Amino acid sequence: MATLYVENVPDEVYRSLRSRAKSNRRSIAAETICMLESALPTRSELQRRVAFYQQIQRIRKRQRRGSRPGPSAESLLRVDRRR
Repeated sequence: MATLYVENVPDEVYRSLRSRAKSNRRSIAAETICMLESALPTRSELQRRVAFYQQIQRIRKRQRRGSRPGPSAESLLRVDRRR
């Protein structure tokens, strides 16, 4: 497992991290790892996002192909009033 050293952490950030770690009953290192894991997507998460984006694109293409301009509201009202 890799080791990460972080220098020059602003005091306010460190206090916030320490407070969060304490409230979650974790060490500062464990809290930092937890935060990094939740902030950085894994390879499988990135693949899932790409697949989802591609699915959205396919749906949009289908909708564009099938969409034809319909009658205006004005013409529909005229037809309805003639009845």
